[in-house]
Amino acid sequence: MLVTKLEHACLVVEEDGARLVIDPGAFTRPVEATGVVAVVVTHEHPDHGTAEQVAGLLDRNPGISVFGPAGVAAALAQVVDVDVVTDGEARSVGPFRLTFHGTRHQLIHSSVPVVDNTGVFVNGVLFHPGDAYIDPGVPVEVFATPVGAPWLRVGDLMDHLASVAPRRAFPIHEATLSDIGFAGHTDRIRQVVEPAGEVVVLAPGESLTA
Repeated sequence: MLVTKLEHACLVVEEDGARLVIDPGAFTRPVEATGVVAVVVTHEHPDHGTAEQVAGLLDRNPGISVFGPAGVAAALAQVVDVDVVTDGEARSVGPFRLTFHGTRHQLIHSSVPVVDNTGVFVNGVLFHPGDAYIDPGVPVEVFATPVGAPWLRVGDLMDHLASVAPRRAFPIHEATLSDIGFAGHTDRIRQVVEPAGEVVVLAPGESLTA
């Protein structure tokens, strides 16, 4: 399985020639992938999914499935009928077995509404949590780890990583950080994951094999 990181929280996952796109949002270049069989949007915030991005993927890949929690279905209702998923559910599409974990976005502030957020586990290998400290409760080979967000405190992130204990982790959700901040937060990830595991830093467009 080939995992390509785009800007911010967006990933393109390829298996047997088919592609899965996760969280094509406003902080990501237009996703022009073909061969896409499904899109997952973990929650409705525009940095994770926009109608424009999803509509563009549908134009290039007619008939693809779009999965997300109820808030995503409402946000994208003018573009596509979203297959609503929540914690504990599973879907299979093409070569991808998807299991879904979690229900709510991490708290930003008491004044900010808490929206639906459901992370996705792909083929029992790659976990993308969206915007929440979600532990899928099973071993995680590769963890896409948010490193910068209004809801994120580095100490909480470190505790979460220690709990999940992935074999490999790579930072995502970095658009709100300076280069210095990104490097500092990534060092904290390394402090937890290594030496038992490995941290891989991917620039937008770079890939790892999972």
